[in-house]
Amino acid sequence: MAHLLVVESWVGSMSRLLPRAIREAGHEFTFLTRDLHHYLRTAPEGTAHPLLGARHVLTADTNDAESLLPFVERAHRALGFDGVITSCDYYLPTAARVAARLGLPGADPEAIEAACRKDRTRRLLADAGVPGPRFAVCRDWADTAAAARRIGYPLVFKPVDLCAGMYVRRVDDEEGLARAFRALADFPLNARGQRRDPVVLLEELLEGPEVSVETVSSGGTAHIVGVTDKSVGGAPAFIETGHMFPAALTPGDAEAACATARAALRALGLDHGVSHTEIKLTADGPRIVEVNPRPAGNRITELVRHVTGVDLAAACVDVALGREPDLRRRDTGLRSAAIAFLVPDTAGVLEALDGADEVRAAPGLLEFQAPEPGRTVKVAGSNNEYLGHVMAGDAAGTGARDRAEALLSVLSPKVVSR
Repeated sequence: MAHLLVVESWVGSMSRLLPRAIREAGHEFTFLTRDLHHYLRTAPEGTAHPLLGARHVLTADTNDAESLLPFVERAHRALGFDGVITSCDYYLPTAARVAARLGLPGADPEAIEAACRKDRTRRLLADAGVPGPRFAVCRDWADTAAAARRIGYPLVFKPVDLCAGMYVRRVDDEEGLARAFRALADFPLNARGQRRDPVVLLEELLEGPEVSVETVSSGGTAHIVGVTDKSVGGAPAFIETGHMFPAALTPGDAEAACATARAALRALGLDHGVSHTEIKLTADGPRIVEVNPRPAGNRITELVRHVTGVDLAAACVDVALGREPDLRRRDTGLRSAAIAFLVPDTAGVLEALDGADEVRAAPGLLEFQAPEPGRTVKVAGSNNEYLGHVMAGDAAGTGARDRAEALLSVLSPKVVSR
């Protein structure tokens, strides 16, 4: 039995999947956080959050590395940790530095920090010749406007240190660019109270379907688990409206996407851990969108598990402990699995969700998460505002996406204005 230190977490599915994976492997964990109530607020009423299954809960300022590292050294001497792990992008660099400080398995902290900063990622990939969009890194409005004219509209406007598509926007002219720039300037702190770097990344708008390559790197080798597809909506935002695993690609496109993902991981020095690399399949070949040095979000890990039997949360735990992950494929009876998200386009209060009973009774349903009436709803501007989701599988082929989208179309949220 091993003892892991979990440094913060997302409050969504990974806050449940990682504790489950730790427990099912026969291990235990200590949870380290600056604000336990951040997690308790997300647990359904009358239930205990899985993170409370920790052997110990420690409180320290996880946003202050100078005080945190001596604190975890003292905790390590008293409790004895065998690995360090997190699912939250904002604490991936912290977890890597903690593991290095304690002499425990982990990725190079510099590599993790580079992957978590979109501007550094772009520069390192460009220097290594890994294909991506034309881009510019800007620190003020004058630089941003000038770079946009140089790259040419339409383009993609991105913060360099946020997640879930927050404030990522397509801009078609300088007026739209100014709106995106002002909106981001009004968001100086991220959701965890960390001060943002006011740097803007502008990118050429890439055309083509988007996929992600799910990998597990261990012993210096990046093992390909598979390729997931993605549907996007909510323009001018880029909201992920659904995914299917495996992506319905030709063997050539799948191979090219995997080779590009491997090249990106090598360029960044990510040779230890689970990664989720997003790629556009353009007419000129695959182009890197982002490299995320953690398991995929949006329940993609569960799509993979339903089809292959490979548990990416468990692999994340194994790699954090310096152990060889179990990536053997098993016959699950499914050839594909897909998720479709209920994305709100109206603000107000949810009065009812018509069609929910029909969806619950549908064949092929794997998961259904429905919102409770009375919930406050706002128009989605990122992947943080989903109302719920439908997940479906297909035993015969790649029909899971059609099934999930058909079930989603049955749902009709009734939202009333305040």
